[in-house]
Amino acid sequence: MLLRYGVLAYLTGSVVFTLYSYFAQYDDTSLQSFKPRSWTDTEIGQATFDADSIAYSRQVMSWKTPDSAPEHDIAEDAVIHKVFSNTLQPSKVLPYYFKAVRKFDPEAVTITTLITFDRYPVFSKLVTNYQGPISVSIHINDDDNRDENMSKLHDMYHSNEYMKEFVDVHVIVDKFDRQFNMWRNVARFFARTNYFMMLDVDFHICTNLQKHLSLDPEARQLMRAGSAVLLPAFEYVDQEDGVDSRTFPKDKESVMQLFQDKKLTIFHDFFLKGHNATDYARWFKTDSVYKVTAYQHSYEPYVILKKEGTPWCDERFVGYGANKAACLFEIYISGIDYYVLPHDFLIHQSHPYKEETRKQERKYNRKLYQNFQEEACFRYSKNFVMANVWDTAKAENLKEQCIKIRGFKQAMAQFSQIF
Repeated sequence: MLLRYGVLAYLTGSVVFTLYSYFAQYDDTSLQSFKPRSWTDTEIGQATFDADSIAYSRQVMSWKTPDSAPEHDIAEDAVIHKVFSNTLQPSKVLPYYFKAVRKFDPEAVTITTLITFDRYPVFSKLVTNYQGPISVSIHINDDDNRDENMSKLHDMYHSNEYMKEFVDVHVIVDKFDRQFNMWRNVARFFARTNYFMMLDVDFHICTNLQKHLSLDPEARQLMRAGSAVLLPAFEYVDQEDGVDSRTFPKDKESVMQLFQDKKLTIFHDFFLKGHNATDYARWFKTDSVYKVTAYQHSYEPYVILKKEGTPWCDERFVGYGANKAACLFEIYISGIDYYVLPHDFLIHQSHPYKEETRKQERKYNRKLYQNFQEEACFRYSKNFVMANVWDTAKAENLKEQCIKIRGFKQAMAQFSQIF
């Protein structure tokens, strides 16, 4: 009986998500008229807007077969449509609209982020500060301002000399605002290194993260093994102090002093579940990487992950609230542990929020997240049982979190007997 309820909960959650994914649809004729620049092999990193182009992509993916069998080609648009098929459609993904001229070290960490046109100035600051590989998803709304906003993108890209050195730009054109997880996945999918950092564009990396990682063999070993490493996040108590990142502290000792003086605090300390598991008290005292031992489902740290083998963010979440938490929850129960870096940190750059929009979308997504947790728990449980890893360390994070679901333990006892 309990197993039946467990399966029913799984199916119910799936149906809810599926209905939501198709709730908003529109005629795609306007999107078909979108005419971005065409590809030119001789201008890598120098893409230009071509109003006369009748089609975006002339690229194909080819599968070579043994002996003399003919190759099989699939158009890029068809491949991308399948890759992001769980998103609201129609949606046009333009990968490498601009492509950095540098060839990146595979062991480098690519910052993956997402922006809209109103965040261009703070993104430019991020590029100048990091001076390392960045893969960014930029959403352009398919409305009357589309071409104007595309022009702003070109102006932004050419306004900073570091853009063409370090930044790959992937453009998403559609009428769906705030498909945050889809945008995250686009940036990650086209990242060109083995590791990526999920970072909100408003956060300033205050330290030389790349240097510290190169000098920390323990952190590097954890990353190679597939674990996640993360940076503690802070914000200023007085929001006006958090506007200019040039005034931010650059070392741990300065952060400690500002924290003691009550000028800095945990990011969004009004919702401690979001970052408390980082254990800031321990961070202030340590010089070594340490494991997060108090994870809970609302935890939303800024993590560095291995590109290969890490679960993707569920694209059925749209709007503010729970989208990132759901992504990190699935990563955690898949068997990936979180570790805190001892010397690096982030500080939020202050900006106004659209509170009314956030309030309504968070209310809706809170319910979706509850269903998602049950679905993910049963889905990964089945995978672990059938892969014979249920009794290994890989399943420990799942057991720790999913046991909180009512009836889960009893359902799994019966489930494991069946399979």
